[in-house]
Order: sequence, then C-alpha cells, then structure tokens
Amino acid sequence: MKIDFIKNTKRNVLWGFINKAVMILFPFLIRTITLEVLGDKYLGLNGLFTSVLQVLNLTELGLSSAIVYSMYEPIAKNNEEQICALLRLFRKAYYVIAGLILAAGLLIIPWLPLFIEDDVSTIGVNIYAVYLIYLFNTVASYCFFGYRTVILTAFQRTDVSSNVSTVIQIAAYTAQILLIIGTKNYYAYLIVLPISTILVNVLNYIISKKMFPQYVCVGRVDSKILGGMKKQLVGLMVNKLCQTSRNSLDQICISAFLGLTMTTIYGNYYYILTAVVTFIGILTTSMLSGIGNNIVLKSVEENYRDFKKINFVYMWIGGWCTICMAVLYQPFMELWVGSEYLFPDSVAFLLCIYFYVLKMGDIRGMYSDAAGLWWENKYRAVFEAAANLVLNILLVRLWGIYGIILATLLTLFLINFVGGSQILFRHYFVGISMKGFYLSHGFYAAVTFLAWRVTSLAAGWAAFPGWYGLFARLFCCILLPNGLYYCVYRLYPGTRDYVKSMLSVLRR
Repeated sequence: MKIDFIKNTKRNVLWGFINKAVMILFPFLIRTITLEVLGDKYLGLNGLFTSVLQVLNLTELGLSSAIVYSMYEPIAKNNEEQICALLRLFRKAYYVIAGLILAAGLLIIPWLPLFIEDDVSTIGVNIYAVYLIYLFNTVASYCFFGYRTVILTAFQRTDVSSNVSTVIQIAAYTAQILLIIGTKNYYAYLIVLPISTILVNVLNYIISKKMFPQYVCVGRVDSKILGGMKKQLVGLMVNKLCQTSRNSLDQICISAFLGLTMTTIYGNYYYILTAVVTFIGILTTSMLSGIGNNIVLKSVEENYRDFKKINFVYMWIGGWCTICMAVLYQPFMELWVGSEYLFPDSVAFLLCIYFYVLKMGDIRGMYSDAAGLWWENKYRAVFEAAANLVLNILLVRLWGIYGIILATLLTLFLINFVGGSQILFRHYFVGISMKGFYLSHGFYAAVTFLAWRVTSLAAGWAAFPGWYGLFARLFCCILLPNGLYYCVYRLYPGTRDYVKSMLSVLRR
C-alpha cells in the first residue's frame, strides 16, 4: 500500500496546527493565571516534576518509534498478519513499561527535596502528593489502550488523534482554569491531568478500531524481525537519553543550582520556545510515516531530492520563526509576566540561536528516524548526553543561566547536527557528498541573519508602547523576512526550483 504522502501531510498539518494551538494557548492562559493566583513556585514545581518524569520516560526506550518503523514495510506490502503481531507486542510492552515507570517513580520519592534548592516547607503544598499525581498521569498514558495510537501514526493519520486530543484538552483546560480561579486549590487543578489522559486514550482506541478493524492484537512477531527490533531499541534508548538530557536535565540543574524562581523564569521563556518548536514539529510528525513509506518504495537518489526540497521549506519556516522570536521575545515577555521576570536581552538572543540550531537538524533527524538509524546513532547520542550533562553542571557554576544555554547549544551543534548528519550520509545517503548539505545550511543561515537585521531595524522604528507596539513589530516580522526570503531564493539558481515546487504543492 502506498500512502498518499501529500494528502495525508496537508491533512495532518491542518488538524495538528489546530490541536497545537489549543495545547499551547490554553496552557499559556493557565500559566498566567497560576502565576497570578498561586505564585511562581507552583509553576516551578510543574516544570521540575514534568522534567523528572520525562527522565523516567526513558523506560519507554523509544519502543513506539521502533514499532512504527517496523510497520512501514508490512503496510507497504499489505501484510496484515505482521501488523497484528506487532500491535500485540506493543500492547504487552506498554503494560510492562507502565509498571517499570511506576516502580522507578516510587523509588525516587525520598530524594525529591534534593531537586529543589528552596525550603520545601515554604512552598505551601505537599510536594509528595503533587509528584504522585504527576506520576499517575504518566503511568496512565501507557495504560487504558494507549498502545492503539501506533496504528494511526503508522498509517500517517495523526490528524485523528489530534482531533481527539483537541476536544478533550479544551474541556480539561477549561476545568483547570475554573478550578484555579474558583477554588485556588492546586490539587484540584492537578487531578484533571490523569482524567484527561485516560479519556484521550479510550477515545483513540474506539476510533482507531472503527477505522482499522482488521488490526487486532494476535500473532507473534517473527524472531528475525524481533532480533532487529531489539538492536534498534538499544539505539533508540540512547537517542532518547540524549533528547531528555537536552530538555529535562536543563531545568533540573536550574532548580538545583539556581532555585525555583529562576526555574520559573527560564520555564516562561522555554515555554514560548517550546510552543514554536511544537508548531513546527507538526510538519515532521505529519510527514514521518510518509517518508518511511517512501524509503521502502523509492530509491535513495529520489529520496535525497525530496530531502533537499523538504529541508529548504523547513529552514524557511524555521528561519522566519527565529526572526519572529528575536524581535518579539522581550517585548512579549514584558507584557506577559512583567519586567521582574525578564532575562537580559543577551539570554533571549542565545535562546533564539539555540532554537535555530535545533531546527537545522530536524529534517536530517526525521530521515534518520524513517531509515531506522538509531543503532548507528548510539555513540553520538551517548557522547552528546554526557557532554551536555557535564557542561551543564560546570558552566552553570561559572555563568549561571548563560552556562546552561551555552552547554546545550554547543553539544547540539557540534555533536547532534554535525555528527548526526555524517551518520545519515554514511549509512543511508551513501555516495552522496555532504558538502552541498552543509553549504546550503550556511546559505540559509546567512539569509536568515540578513533578514533578521532588516526586520530588527524596521521593528525598532515601530517601537510603540504596549500591545500596539507588539502588533506593529509582528506586522514587520510577517512581511519583511518572507519578502526577503522569496526575493533571494527566487533569484538564486540553487533554490529557484525549490520555490517553484513549494508553491505548486501549496496550490494543490
């Protein structure tokens, strides 16, 4: 079966965008209300325990990604028996994972105060009760038919799970807002989390059963396939460790060395960065299964041509978002949380560079995942995780928050982007020179820098006070960078065809 890549991608992007808008705007409102009603330390606890449980989620070992990857070939060949066997394996594994996370989560309870620099008696809530609610929410995501969403993902129908999540989360966020304002009870606000998680899982199960009734949990996975999956899981485990150390351990180090208030300030900035990452991530999530299908059915040369086009469009979007963040970050944060919760401009600018470098590796990472190169990436991931953790601890003592961001930025560029690109070209795009790939990224970065300088100067002339000034800057960010991108890329021979292809896809 050949998946309709363009049709499914556009559908997934549309509904994924709506879902992410809900998942970002409502938590933004809740974060604002919580800060006003309950105080910054509650937000610090949210960020800390979420990060701790993301570390515990290493127990999942990337199994869902391995299962989806293993389904690409049987889906392309209409092998229903193998898909059913993989689904049964996934269900069994998810129940085991839920038990492991629960056990590991309970074991670290006595050490929770070590993750908090503040005196826990002054926070105003029982940190153990709060942590247990977060732990139950994490465990619930693996139980209550959570395994079934893998079918939707493998068939590139994440639009369905996006719609389910949108409906449930709107109801959940509304309930949380009413509970915070009406009761000012932090526990009541938290209990909504596991309830919504269970509802999302159950509804995804019901809908996927109706869409794909032929896929049930029966059969056994062939020993040869299972052996290959075990090898992939080792690679996935270390790759997930890398991602966790980059995102979660940063906030844990900030909490341990700089305190909950600094964790809250960083969390506010990182929330905006993550919101933009999440929106752009809709593209890679929507395309991944289609790319995996193409890797099975197309040649390496055909996929490389697609890779260059997709990377061009993605870096246009990523560069534009970087410019928007660089121009709007500080004015927005001041209007949102006030000047007392602002970082210096230099910290905000470092976060913008961090964002752009992160985006540089996304399409490369998507093709690496679609090709199943987790085992080949294992040493790179271990080295990145270790270097990031060591640099976090060393540099936070020297330069505080600057050290945290610099540590992540250095390892992200040198080890993740450069090292990961070498692995992709060595093991999948075999025989294709990397020089063109690196030169294209250098060109995209240079054009983005030029567009930022022009937009920044224009936005400086539109520095009106309050929200009027913010919207004036936003208007500059929408018009100027995209106009410059179009003019430069349309005139440059190396990207002219990419612009034409992008416009033709948008017209379809």
